[in-house]
Amino acid sequence: MKPLQFISLLDIKARMGLKSEASKLYLSYLWWVLEPILWALAFFFVFEILLAFGRDLFFILCGKVPFLWFSKSVTNGSGSIVSGKSLINQTNVPKHFFPYETVQGILYKQWLVFLVLLGLAVIFGYAPTWHWLWLIPLIIVQYLVILAVTLLGALLVSYVRDVRILINMSMLFLMFTSGIFWDLSRISDPIKRDLLITWNPLAYLIDAYRKVIMYNTMYDVSHLLAVAGVFFGAIVLLHVIYHYKGQAIASRVINS
Repeated sequence: MKPLQFISLLDIKARMGLKSEASKLYLSYLWWVLEPILWALAFFFVFEILLAFGRDLFFILCGKVPFLWFSKSVTNGSGSIVSGKSLINQTNVPKHFFPYETVQGILYKQWLVFLVLLGLAVIFGYAPTWHWLWLIPLIIVQYLVILAVTLLGALLVSYVRDVRILINMSMLFLMFTSGIFWDLSRISDPIKRDLLITWNPLAYLIDAYRKVIMYNTMYDVSHLLAVAGVFFGAIVLLHVIYHYKGQAIASRVINS
């Protein structure tokens, strides 16, 4: 399949999937916006009202929105090849198409959610500045992170279904270690903080989103470039694996 055909088919399938999903719900597309807000309200009730943790609602929203984008893409995309078993049995479609389709569909949702987040930022008193343009590189790099992890997850799940359980558990671990409802500055030991940022790119990205939107300050661009380089390289490597293991993946999915 040629690249332009792949992109065109990917776009069509992603849009059709979103329309189908929305048509099954009473609130339809509104759920794309309501879900992160409801999550943030739940955290706000527990950590601000019950525990007096000292974080406002928008601080939590600024962490939860990027995290939901990552977690939903990875958890849904990891099972995408297995879910496409019937299509794989009928045609020789590239196996990496399935995780791409899932990631692309959730990306379309995320644009609306990010616009709502920025609108809420203004409501909460964070005036837009030219610094907000630095959100674009963050979004691009997070997309690379999501794509690499989803491609890897889908590959592993196609061989061992139990990996999906580990992926779901890891999302819970990442939720508590990525700074969604606490600030990285609370880690007093700089060595531990640097280790967290190095090995958990989500923690770095969430902190960077807050720096741009809430504090009008700049994040570490060199670290962002390093994250982009690592995960872009991972995507290239995974594409090579999918290319050479495509038939093996299909056989494993169909016969299991």
